[in-house]
Amino acid sequence: MSTPVTVLLSALAPAVGWAVHAWRMRARLNTARRDPLTGLVTRDGFTRRATTLLKDPRAVVVLADVDRFKQINDTHGHAAGDALLKATADRLTHYVHDSGVAGRLGGDEFAAVVIDDHGTVGDLLAVLHGVLARSVEGQDPAVRTTVSLGWVRAADFPDDDLSGLLRRADEAMYTAKQARGGMHRAGFGWLFATITGRRAGRIGDRTDAPAVGVAA
Repeated sequence: MSTPVTVLLSALAPAVGWAVHAWRMRARLNTARRDPLTGLVTRDGFTRRATTLLKDPRAVVVLADVDRFKQINDTHGHAAGDALLKATADRLTHYVHDSGVAGRLGGDEFAAVVIDDHGTVGDLLAVLHGVLARSVEGQDPAVRTTVSLGWVRAADFPDDDLSGLLRRADEAMYTAKQARGGMHRAGFGWLFATITGRRAGRIGDRTDAPAVGVAA
């Protein structure tokens, strides 16, 4: 084998090795940023992408909570509960598309940020609410529930960061849950949301925001 060829192969071998190593590291990092059950991004991935999307004045923050999830787990088992969470995540992802981001904040709570291109997000969320209430394919038809949605337009509260908007969406979501209305927009009936929302209704008088920080 000629010397130039030998030198070339000797140079290529480390480069290929480093390329393979970098690819493996990137794959592991992407896996670590995904919720193993639903495939959605975890808190860190969600906050990073959401913070970028909120620079668009058309951005809308959505919070979703599966109703009666503990009851489903207790009655039908954790496998049925996991299937319900996975179906909820898949349906939410289909709605959000590539222009937004959806994440699982923990347990049966999900969040999304979408760009409302045509000013019709209220109608689209109403459709999504119906889709999320469908039974899970391949599961007992009895394993079904509704999902309470709270949402807020970023433009309505321009001084709020992601944490503030999530707090408003959280309060709106629990207003919807208590009113059995399915969905509620922050900024409408805000006093009722504050008094009877999640923090007051579930945890005494606490009013702290969801544990989702804005990534640096």
